Parts: sequence; structure tokens; C-alpha cells
Amino acid sequence: MKRFASAAKGFWGACAMAALLAPCAPAGAATAAHRMIVAAEPDAAQAGLDMLRAGGSAVDAAIAAQMVLTLEEPQSSGIGGGAYLIVSDGAELRAYDGRETAPASAKPTMFLDKDGKPRRHFDAVPGGLSVGVPGAVRVLAMAHAAHGKLPWAKLFEPAIRLAEQGFKVPPRLAIELAEGGPRLAAMPDIRANFLHPDGTPIKPGEMWRNEKLGRSFRQIAQGGPDAFYSGVIADDIVNAVAMAPVNPAVMTRADLAGYQAKERAPLCGDYRRYRVCSVPPSTSGGATVLQILGLLQRFPSSDLQPRTLTALHLISEAERLAYADRAQWLGDPDFVPVPLAGLMDRAYLDSRSRLIDPMRAMGTAPAGVPLLQKTELPVYAPMRPQIEQGTSHLAVVDDRGEAVSMTTSVEAAFGAQIAAGGFLLNNQLTDFSYEPIIDGKPVANAPAPGKRPLSAMSPTIVFDPDGKFFAAVGSPGGRQIIGYVAQAIVNLIDAKLSMPEVAAAPRHINLNGATLIERGMQLETLTPALTAMGHQVRPVKFDSGVNGIRRVSGGYEGGADPRREGVALGD
Repeated sequence: MKRFASAAKGFWGACAMAALLAPCAPAGAATAAHRMIVAAEPDAAQAGLDMLRAGGSAVDAAIAAQMVLTLEEPQSSGIGGGAYLIVSDGAELRAYDGRETAPASAKPTMFLDKDGKPRRHFDAVPGGLSVGVPGAVRVLAMAHAAHGKLPWAKLFEPAIRLAEQGFKVPPRLAIELAEGGPRLAAMPDIRANFLHPDGTPIKPGEMWRNEKLGRSFRQIAQGGPDAFYSGVIADDIVNAVAMAPVNPAVMTRADLAGYQAKERAPLCGDYRRYRVCSVPPSTSGGATVLQILGLLQRFPSSDLQPRTLTALHLISEAERLAYADRAQWLGDPDFVPVPLAGLMDRAYLDSRSRLIDPMRAMGTAPAGVPLLQKTELPVYAPMRPQIEQGTSHLAVVDDRGEAVSMTTSVEAAFGAQIAAGGFLLNNQLTDFSYEPIIDGKPVANAPAPGKRPLSAMSPTIVFDPDGKFFAAVGSPGGRQIIGYVAQAIVNLIDAKLSMPEVAAAPRHINLNGATLIERGMQLETLTPALTAMGHQVRPVKFDSGVNGIRRVSGGYEGGADPRREGVALGD
């Protein structure tokens, strides 16, 4: 078994300082002949590998890893949140939507203040108002029913053991707690779960237990998903939302009992001679990634080589156009008409691509009008940008060749900062547009009871020109996920980078505004040239977590983003 791992603090220390003129080099490559998992925490990856070794499927491994992530990476994901996954077994491709839904008490104006103005984001996040009905447990049970090989209860064994016997606090968890400061520490559930009695936060490497979460795991393991959506755990969730120390709200037992995960038709498109597939709305990720790739299709691969001025400019311009369409047209397709076919139409994408000047930045891009549905759509207003932070990605391939790409989230760091049954609850409802109407026009992503807020999660599987599995990839990072994943695919196909190189590559993104480039990396040297082309350049620290698996001669190659502490493990 080979392993590729790095801690966040290691990257931002020696690695980042040494990387001004070159990308951060991977610490090593993980290769495997038969099976592999890449996850954001070593214990989670090990739990998944144990299931694979026991004859489990890729979906079994993903479930076991998610339970451990709930325990050891609660700032990013967990059973109190939601997930999207796409699964390929070589013959069939299936996509699953486990996005949270708004409770029946939700209103279009729920995030406006008494004067009708949008609330400040960090005032809206904590407490009960932002909590959506969690979808992770139900969607994982749905995927297990279709793809599982091992008993449901067995998948919880590693997480139960670690919760009850103790685990070493990961560096990233401790860092996120420290960075949260007094505001985070003031929340009673954060204090109870992550701080010592004297008020000091848990430290990296310290042994820690979460026996309450262990009991919840045991209940779900024995009772299946119904044990989460009814009974004691459901009561805990309802009470946590209603009794939150800030922003108390109403979520009922009926909201939880009525939650439904959804299987959706995978969304696929061609890039070069490869087939790229992801999850359709309610996430915007798959559609927007495919738009970016479609907009870049007419440019030769030689123009899209990493760390070059041409690639940075062209990708930034394609991102402007795709993010403009995302802001205007995408929402929950069960509530609003989404012009998906029009947005994916080749003629439409070609016409949009012609707006890209190879020598000059276009500035803020307008949304387009999808060709196939000019007369059928209501006039939407573009929603304003939202802030998203807490997410994780994992990829798995099993002995039979089944592949899983799964992105999972509680939205902000530590979600809504309230807990039930030992796990943190999400704040995904703040992914809705705070303003249901802008300039007199409705917003597609406005809140409504039962509605799924728009996501950027982009779990992706790529097939080679022969139709065989080529790669599974994805990332955390809020709205920036889309750019991270699109660039990962460009680097895999156009630049032919290895998966560890893709995971470690310098980041840049344009969300239809300033061009953001990774601080302390080679890309900063391109600032004068980009500025001369009309870009407003801003160096930032990127918190990506690109994780993926690529098929290579003799097996598989995994890569974990060195900006986080993930690992690739395999046999």
C-alpha cells in the first residue's frame, strides 16, 4: 500500500514559501492495482479502504468514510448536512441528489431584516434559521440500496470505534476552531463538543471522544435512515433548531420524515474526445463546469497549459461567462424552470465563446439567453454572490471498477454552529438568494418551503475516448468549486498532468469579477501582464481540496490536495 498525504499547516509553511516560481510539488504519488480511496482525513480514507478490503463496493467505502468525516472533519461535512454523488459501475452511470431542503416554515423573505434589506451573511449563519433538512443519510442509504455489497451496519463500525474510543484531533479541525475565535466559542454546542471546561479549544494530536455521536451512529446503523429521520435523533434536530441561542426557527418532525433524496439523470458533455459527467441541478456545479469546458473547446490544448498567461486569461474569461449564466438561470428544477438543454447547447456555447477576446479581458460578463428557450422562460434577475465554505470531497474505485465521486457539505465552517445527537447541523439555507426579488424581477434561487438551495458542488467522473473510466475528481471551496474542478479537468486532459500534480497545481478563479490568483505561487508573477490585458488581479489564499483518482497503466493513481490533510490509500 502506498500513501500520499500532507497537512494544511505544512503546505502553508515550507511548501507555499518555496513555491513562488513553481507549483507546490506533491509529497509523493499513490498508486494501486485494485482499489483506491482519496478522502480529506487519513482515518476516513482508512475506514473506506477497510470496507474495500472486506469486499465492499465503492459506495460502501464512501459511506464509511463519510461517517468518520462527520467525527473528524465536522467543520466541513457530516450527517447533519447533505451530499451529491455520481456512481459508475462500468455499465451504468447514476447521479444522486442529497441536498438539504427548506422546512415548511421557510419564507421568501426569511433572510431580510426588519427594513427589508439583506441580512449580513455572518449574522444569518448561526442558529436555527439557516438549517435545512439534512439529506446525507437518506441519499447514502439510497445509493447503498442500489450499489452496496456490505451490510449497512458494518459501514458504521470504524466511526463508532473512533467516536467511543477516541481519535487524534486533526490539525485542520484545531486550526478552524482557533480561527473561529470568540464568536464561534460563544455558541454552546461548539463549547460542549470542541472546547475544554476551561474554554480552551482542543489541540492538534490530542485524543478526543464524541460518545454522543457514537450513540447516534449506533442508532442509524441498527435502524437505518429512518432512525435519523424519526425518533430520538429527529427530536434532537427539531429541538436544536427551535432552541438555538440565536436565530431560533421552526423545523418539524414532518419536515424530517418527509425528506426525499433524489436520483437524477447524470449531466454529461464532451470535452475534446472525453466524456465529462456530473450531477445536474439542484447543484449548479455540473452544468457550470460543463459550460466552462464547452466555452474553452474551440481553443487548442497548447493555449491551456498550466501556469501560462494564455491559459489563465482564457479560463478566466470562460468562467466569467459561465458564472454569469449560473447566477441568472439556475435553481431547484422542482420549483423553477431551468433551461438546462439551452445552456448546454453547442451552438449557444459557441456563440458565447466568441465573446472571449484572446488578448483582452471583457470585464463583468452578462448572462446569455439560452437559444432553445427564448420564449419560454420567465425573466429572472441574477442573484448576488453568497459565501460558502465548509465542504469535503472524496473519490473511490473498488475491485470491480465501480467509481464514486462524492462532494459533501455542511456549508459554512461548522455549519450553523448548533448540534443534535453529537453532530453539527448545516447552514445550507444561506445558499439561497437573500433577496427573492431584485430590480423588480424574481430570483430563481429564492427561498421556498421544500426547495433545495442552489449548490456549487461538482462531483465529476470522466470517461476516455474509448468510453472507459478515466478519472473521478471534485473539490470543496464554495462557489470556487466549479472553477477548481473545471481547471482540474483541463489539467488532466489538455496538460496531461498526473492526479497528484492536478491536486497540487496553483489555483486561479474568476467569479465574474476580479481575477483571483493564488498568493505565494508562480501565478503572482503574471500580475503585470494580466493587468495590462484589463484584468483586476487580486492575490488570495485558496482553500481548495481537489481530490481525485485517475486510471493509469496497471491500475489507479490518486492525488490529495496538499492544502488540506487528505490522503490517497489503495492496494
